[in-house]
Amino acid sequence: MSEIDREPEELPGLTIGISGPSRKRTADRLISLALRLHGAHTHFIRPGSRIDVSLLDGLVLSGGTHIHPELYGQEPEIQARYDQLRDQTDQMLLKEAERLHLPVLGICRGAQLINVFRGGSLCQNVTPLRVNTRHRPLLLPMQTVQVVGPSRLGRITRARTIGANRIHSQTIKWLGKDLKVTAVDNDLFVQAIENTRGQWLMGLQWHPEYLLYQGVHRRIFADFVHTARRLKLARLSREDVPEPDDNS
Repeated sequence: MSEIDREPEELPGLTIGISGPSRKRTADRLISLALRLHGAHTHFIRPGSRIDVSLLDGLVLSGGTHIHPELYGQEPEIQARYDQLRDQTDQMLLKEAERLHLPVLGICRGAQLINVFRGGSLCQNVTPLRVNTRHRPLLLPMQTVQVVGPSRLGRITRARTIGANRIHSQTIKWLGKDLKVTAVDNDLFVQAIENTRGQWLMGLQWHPEYLLYQGVHRRIFADFVHTARRLKLARLSREDVPEPDDNS
């Protein structure tokens, strides 16, 4: 019986971890809402939390403070808020999620952390480099994002261009290992990245949680939750297979 054919009560419960700052913000609550709309439970992870990642079925790294430049071999070039305990926690979570093959969605800071975790670097202040895009933050979907190349993001959005918001002042510079760029803005700054091997791993520079009134952004969370559920069903199926009898 396929997952779609199963009755809702037959589907296993999903728990998605949301890694965020010490105090939960509106963005974190909206991410939780987006996941719960597709049937997942959520667990908020604060910096320094000790958590058994094997109890999770997926991981979202939310936005927030800048990533400390020492993680990609640089000194701070601008005045910014950093949270090095959160940097450490998110790196631990990414390492465990990779080991356990859990799906991961990184949003804004989360996308940048994924890139740094994979050995990439960041541009610490992209604002003075903008030519064709606005300098001020945009909470509404007034930024044009171009989806590039064959990608999971392209299959989800079903479009070559989408409207997105922009709240960030940093961006991905050198791409990390086994990652590819799947979307850019009109200045060709990176707007989305994906894994090129195995694990469902996606980073978005914009904030889809603020755009849940648009189907294209809801579908990103839907695909993430669907993948987490499919992988959990596969794990449960393997666990149901009896161990071979040594006497057979």
